[in-house]
Amino acid sequence: MKWLALTRISILACGLGLGLFSGACQAERLKDLAGIQGVRQNQLLGYGLVVGLDGSGDQTTQTPFTVQSIVSMLQQLGVSLPPGTSLQLKNVAAVMVTASLPPFAQPGQTLDITVSSMGNAKSLRGGTLLMTPLKGADNQIYAMAQGNVLVGGVGAAANGSKAQVNHLSVGRISGGATVERAVQSSVGQGETVQLELNTSDFSTASRVVEAINRRFGTDTAAAMDGRTIQVRAPVSSDQRVAFLGALESLDVTPAQTVAKVILNARTGSIVMNQAVTLDACAVAHGNLSVVINTDNAISQPNALAGGQTAATANSGITITKDAGQLMMLKAGASLADVVKALNAIGATPQDLLAILQAIKASGALRAELEII
Repeated sequence: MKWLALTRISILACGLGLGLFSGACQAERLKDLAGIQGVRQNQLLGYGLVVGLDGSGDQTTQTPFTVQSIVSMLQQLGVSLPPGTSLQLKNVAAVMVTASLPPFAQPGQTLDITVSSMGNAKSLRGGTLLMTPLKGADNQIYAMAQGNVLVGGVGAAANGSKAQVNHLSVGRISGGATVERAVQSSVGQGETVQLELNTSDFSTASRVVEAINRRFGTDTAAAMDGRTIQVRAPVSSDQRVAFLGALESLDVTPAQTVAKVILNARTGSIVMNQAVTLDACAVAHGNLSVVINTDNAISQPNALAGGQTAATANSGITITKDAGQLMMLKAGASLADVVKALNAIGATPQDLLAILQAIKASGALRAELEII
């Protein structure tokens, strides 16, 4: 049985191809690292009816809520049905309508909406969404939706066989909702604004504070915790907008992220960031053998030279399969080099997953292992 012996090495790879890159972090715009507290989208939801379908609507005998919705709508329009009337409709479908209300949206602005069948309708193609109120989490109406539903899928049936491309029970309406109420924002209130980092990191928060104070003056920014940064801003709305624009364009060099290895068990993809390191360990996996060794060389000067004895370490990686040497990597090879070498000798994605899982289980992988 072959063993995989690994000493401590650094990973300098990230991406699908596991390509090498420099370990130095590049400066990023502050708007890519953080957002302004209160500047956010709000989800809207509504229940409505789609009419005008070509016999592909809900089967009303199995979806009583569709019939109840039709009766209620007709009553609001002044149409009263005789008691005990049984509606057998095929051209109507009950749907849920969803949309995202962007920050600072004003009445009259249009939104794109998604219309999804909630009954047993076969298709929403060619249907028209009737006027539907869209509500927020506070149960208040923020937009009204109506329009022709656009479905991208295609369905066909011939000689008893069916063919369907894409999904026919979900459609979109571009600009199908009109904003009726604006959401109040706290950005223009008070003497300060709050920045929220996309990912909590004390080092990055400290660097953001230093960059802001260096650009706008001492005591302009102060870190509240690992995610929130308080920034003093002008009181005037016009000056505040200009200040926030300059603030978002500020270049900040983020701290190195947490070491992470992501494994996709379905596709075999492996993604590693630059912070991954390995400790000494040994893993047995079939007939594959990867040996990362360190040769210690002793350098001893002449007795009369007055120098000191020094020890140097030279690392190397030998890849073997079935006891035959196939590849020799030079000193300083990283974990990315090991993965690429295993790929070169025909190791399957499952082999790579098993090896990395075993290394993590042994405690030698100094990184978070995430399997998706």
